[in-house]
Amino acid sequence: MASSHDRRRLHLAVALDQPSVHDAGSYVDAARLAERGALDFVTLDEGLGRPGPDALAVLARVAPATRRVGLVPTVTTTHTEPVHVHAAVATLDRVSHGRAGWRIGVSAGEGEARLLGRRRAVLAEALWQEAGEVADVAERLWDRWEDDAEIRDVATGRFVDRDKLHHVDSTGTHFSVKGPSVVPRPPQGHPVRVVDATEPPARGVAARYADVALVRTAHPAEAAAARAGLRTSAAAQGRDPDALRVLAALDVDLGDGEYAAERGHGGGGPRPTPRGPLYRGGPVDLAELIAAWHREGTVDGFHLTPAESRRDLERLVNGTVPLLQHRGLFRTFYPGSTLREHLDLGRPANRYAAGGAS
Repeated sequence: MASSHDRRRLHLAVALDQPSVHDAGSYVDAARLAERGALDFVTLDEGLGRPGPDALAVLARVAPATRRVGLVPTVTTTHTEPVHVHAAVATLDRVSHGRAGWRIGVSAGEGEARLLGRRRAVLAEALWQEAGEVADVAERLWDRWEDDAEIRDVATGRFVDRDKLHHVDSTGTHFSVKGPSVVPRPPQGHPVRVVDATEPPARGVAARYADVALVRTAHPAEAAAARAGLRTSAAAQGRDPDALRVLAALDVDLGDGEYAAERGHGGGGPRPTPRGPLYRGGPVDLAELIAAWHREGTVDGFHLTPAESRRDLERLVNGTVPLLQHRGLFRTFYPGSTLREHLDLGRPANRYAAGGAS
């Protein structure tokens, strides 16, 4: 009998990070290329405290120039108010017609703390505790408008059914939130939440709130153990573990020939480096690596960060992806229109519409 993993699609995502590029057009081109390869989503890191684009603003510019690929900016919780986070991500979901995600980030640097002036830097455990509280409040705020709360009745002048708006009263370690959301419920209900669960302080937040967890490791056994641990923790939180996707996060350098994997790469797997796991070789061997890890049930897919953005993304889309498609391992077209549909995730029910206390 086939396992649930055997029936699950392979998921692929790519980072669009180009630290020295400030022209939004370059990100639009890269996202369109990823979309041509039917990748699940693209990510863009936050430039907080260092030169670089505003991830959420850039992907809001990318949204109307693309039609299917998911858009996942990093938005930090450490120096951003929860109400602003939830509203900004909900707005991206609306302008992209249900393709938004949110990569939950924290800010541990003292320099960033001084730049923002909110408070001094604290330990990672405290930062991720706060991130979990923000994720929880964001979820509640997204549910504060029922899906049919908007009336838009010109004849009566009624825009919204006030009985279908619900108030939040939540106090966290560093914040409190009261009142309804300022924006309607997002098209996906809850935009997809992504957490890098490589480090232990982040794993509790990933197990409780993430739809997608990223694990940075060069070793398939470690990736498999992390996936199993996250699924077990998700189940202990009362979640369906099959509603959590765990992706291996690798840096990829496809600057060599079609095969040409260096020793220790390709069939031997990626190599640990001070910056994280790195695969260096060609598109064919990368396809072999992806197929092997997925076949063995190691992970649900991969999040790849190109060493050279344009070159490696082109080789991924034009080389690796067609090989995976030819084997029947990866889609040739998007079967749906939302990021949740790409990831085979259901649309969450509204807790308040279902009769929960407000």
